[in-house]
Amino acid sequence: MKELFSLRCGRLLPVLLACLALFVAAPAVAQEVPVPQPQTLIPSPPQLAASGWILMDADSGRVLAEHNADERLPPASLTKLMTAYLVERELDRGNIAMDDMVPVSENAWRTGGSKMFIEVGTQVSIRDLLYGIIIQSGNDASVAVAEHLAGGEAPFADLMNQHADRLGLTNTNFLNATGLPAENHYSTARDMAQLSRHIIQDYPEHYKIYAEKYFTYSDIRQPNRNRLLWRDPSVDGLKTGHTEAAGYCLVASAKRDDMRLITVVMGTNSEEARAQETQKLLSYGFRYFETLKLYDRGSVLNTPRVWGGEINELRVGVDADVVMTVPRARNGELTAQLDIQGDLEAPIQQGDRVGTLQVSLGEELVGEQPLVALETVEEGGFIKKLIDQVQRFFSNLIGGWFD
Repeated sequence: MKELFSLRCGRLLPVLLACLALFVAAPAVAQEVPVPQPQTLIPSPPQLAASGWILMDADSGRVLAEHNADERLPPASLTKLMTAYLVERELDRGNIAMDDMVPVSENAWRTGGSKMFIEVGTQVSIRDLLYGIIIQSGNDASVAVAEHLAGGEAPFADLMNQHADRLGLTNTNFLNATGLPAENHYSTARDMAQLSRHIIQDYPEHYKIYAEKYFTYSDIRQPNRNRLLWRDPSVDGLKTGHTEAAGYCLVASAKRDDMRLITVVMGTNSEEARAQETQKLLSYGFRYFETLKLYDRGSVLNTPRVWGGEINELRVGVDADVVMTVPRARNGELTAQLDIQGDLEAPIQQGDRVGTLQVSLGEELVGEQPLVALETVEEGGFIKKLIDQVQRFFSNLIGGWFD
């Protein structure tokens, strides 16, 4: 039988159960979540002149506004977010290093579109290629790293798609590392936002590159095409894209105080339009929403009874920060509930899942997170387990009277 522990309810312990305290351990009650008071009304999200767009909180992953977010669209150079992500992943795993030198093939050198102007027959460091991909949107740099990491652009695209599946990008298919037009090469605003969230969270040491305004290679200084880096000091990424088929696209992220937002705007009609439409989303998100950390990773949320163990109570909590994004006018409706497995029995290993934390906004369930054992409980000795069997019998018996 499951026991529900509400953050808003007090102890509901029957008097009879209190009288039998020597035999039955009372369930603990989770602590109350501090909830700010309502502040303002929430208008409808802005309407943008774009084919598809989305506004997402980077920490909680909650989508705050969207339009055609799952429509498959040509991503143009937004594709390079995955190209850069795979370079960052290989760096993090130690398979390559920033100072590794990459030979430039004629194929990479001849790639059309935007360039960082690497020369055929030369060698370029991974560091310079990564900067060239992110800041200068270099197609030549993208092909060079694809050849270096996978032996060619086609096998690299296959690798990109494998990681897209791993990251849950369900409406994305890559055919190249650059985003140059190709039939059946597509993504969505939602998938690009999810990919950007992984870039920010998985490899934060490399994310600072996305905020760089200029990069110089071979005495050629080129600016980052993300105009918001100059207009809004809270913006620190991520990537622009443009082809005739895709229109003008922009994935941006901004952080103000403790809140970080991600926006994706696809299919606008100019560089200025993609910047302005992105600013509308950022202004809306920061003005009308807030992100609250309800619990820290490792916080003890409850200490339910455990049977047959060396100790009688198990510390239960979460193995990751619990973060929720809510409208500022509705944060008073935020509640959380612990659904903990009944009749917990030793042995229990640290990290074992023992229940679920459910967070609701009014009547809407807005988040779930596993509840885990924060410690290991080994089996008790023979006498301890025998005593627990008696206590467990009375506990189940009394519990049955109140069902």
